[in-house]
Amino acid sequence: MSSKSFTTITTDISRALETFRKEAPETMQGFYSLSKAAMKGGALSELDKELIALAIGVTSRCDGCIGFHVKALVRLGVTREQLMETLAICTYMGGGPALMYAAEAIRAYEEFSAGKSAS
Repeated sequence: MSSKSFTTITTDISRALETFRKEAPETMQGFYSLSKAAMKGGALSELDKELIALAIGVTSRCDGCIGFHVKALVRLGVTREQLMETLAICTYMGGGPALMYAAEAIRAYEEFSAGKSAS
């Protein structure tokens, strides 16, 4: 079992970004506005957009992206089947390295899903 915790990763990044938000507020406000506009449901649902964001995070090998987007997907009610189909495409498009991070996305899903059922 890996010692990596996606709850810890997302909490640590959030803390660090709070410092960045204080010291570079315009940059963070700009990023927040971009994120809000891009992720807003439209022709693609918010869930679909989060799956796409996760796919990019997996193929970019970004633990923080995996953590934040899986957490959002769990909040939006993603099914395990939707997650697995997305990760299958990541593996197809990204090969072995994407497969390793697909496994990390599964761990994040299990971690955040367990927390959701406990609350």
